[in-house]
Amino acid sequence: MWQQPGLQRKDLSELKGWRDDSRNGLNDARQVQPSPTLTSDALRQTNGEMTNSSSRQAPATLRITRMKLLVIEDEIKLAEYLRKGLSEEGYVVDLAHDGIDGLHLATEGDYDLVVLDSMLPGIDGLAVLAALRQSKPTPVLMLTARALIEDRVKGLQSGADDYLVKPFAFSELVARVQVLLRRANPQRNTAEPSTFTLADLELDLIRRKAQRAGQRLDLTTKEFNLLSLLLRRQGQVISRTELAEQVWDMNFDSGTNVVEVAVRRLRSKLDQPFERPLLHTVRGMGYVLEARD
Repeated sequence: MWQQPGLQRKDLSELKGWRDDSRNGLNDARQVQPSPTLTSDALRQTNGEMTNSSSRQAPATLRITRMKLLVIEDEIKLAEYLRKGLSEEGYVVDLAHDGIDGLHLATEGDYDLVVLDSMLPGIDGLAVLAALRQSKPTPVLMLTARALIEDRVKGLQSGADDYLVKPFAFSELVARVQVLLRRANPQRNTAEPSTFTLADLELDLIRRKAQRAGQRLDLTTKEFNLLSLLLRRQGQVISRTELAEQVWDMNFDSGTNVVEVAVRRLRSKLDQPFERPLLHTVRGMGYVLEARD
């Protein structure tokens, strides 16, 4: 595997010229604007018709963003394993399988953290790291099959924030990612609580557990993310379009019923075993999580 020992700013400019112009739109395409939301008490159903309390304007709400990671790893199976596992942890994950693509995405994209393999085709990990450090302070977790202390020291001295030797436990990688993200974004740790409650429903974002009336809810990753979004925005109607964008990270297709299926499955676990429903459908608008009398 060819490795390039270093990369200068001039070389970086030449490498960017190899990329097709259409690649410049890759990250822009992921920036989806939030759909407008309405509070549920502004919309009530009377005699089968929806009435709008026009005198009350829905409050502005912040879009809930998930942290975005870039994994640069040439081993396809390992890369897919990391993508799947980190996605299940609630992150948005992009992949690159060589140094050239990885460097382009890392410098042009807006990532909260980069997981970078040290041995890459095209440009090696240390060269990618050196080039990235010329323009961005993005936290970098290096992966390597080299266990020598000298190699780890070299990686840290080159600008890596942490180092993990292969093979590694996925739980350790997640823990290191969380530490680096907390260190790089201290304001995000205090801006939002880690637990949410509504009536007898409790949700713990850190432990990724949900329970109602003391009974644990056995939720899939998507169901947990869906419930998390609805609970954070409790009392507000969220459209199917916005749910698809934020939970599935996709532009909504009216021919897809993925949202309805997920809501139905979540409702079967969240509401059906209990007397008081919390997840409600607002016809023609979307869904709302609230405790109604």
